Amino acid sequence: MERQRLIVGITGASGMPIAAGVLRHLKKTDYETHLVMTRSAEITIRQETDMTPEDFRNLADIAYDNDDIGAAIASGSFKTAGMLVVPCSMKTLAGINSGFSEDLLLRAADVTLKERRKLVLCARECPLSSVHLRNMYELSMMGAVILPPMLGYYSRPSSVEACTEQIIGKLLDVFDIDIGDYKRWNGI
Repeated sequence: MERQRLIVGITGASGMPIAAGVLRHLKKTDYETHLVMTRSAEITIRQETDMTPEDFRNLADIAYDNDDIGAAIASGSFKTAGMLVVPCSMKTLAGINSGFSEDLLLRAADVTLKERRKLVLCARECPLSSVHLRNMYELSMMGAVILPPMLGYYSRPSSVEACTEQIIGKLLDVFDIDIGDYKRWNGI
């Protein structure tokens, strides 16, 4: 049986520990991960983690150059379970919303939308402008899931790492991937 494929896009917004955690958790699953990062992501990785862009690439099954517009993930005939963009900058969000597929990450997101596959955008900005909110609204109307890394305190996180794990659990839950430590609300 062929493994399901999941595209992971990483942009230059803040949130690299979340992206690294997503890739680490996906490595423990049956999913085949296809990674594409922007140049800005590579800069932010160095600012926010002790990892290198190559470390991130090594966590994926397949990594693409963002300029490789002819890569497999640029085509709708390449079957995937969907795409997760984590973190998702407002620039990337605007590009996806407008269909501006100037690079592989944007093209892969465009393909995910047009094929009606799951597209999860971990939108990272604070505060949000009216332009950001409009783009998010319009993408949600197209079927994208907008999932900013917002904290939920019902899980009673004891550290920044616990908060990060909870967000990772929420992101992967959209694809029915259970990371084990994700705490669900079970009522009062």
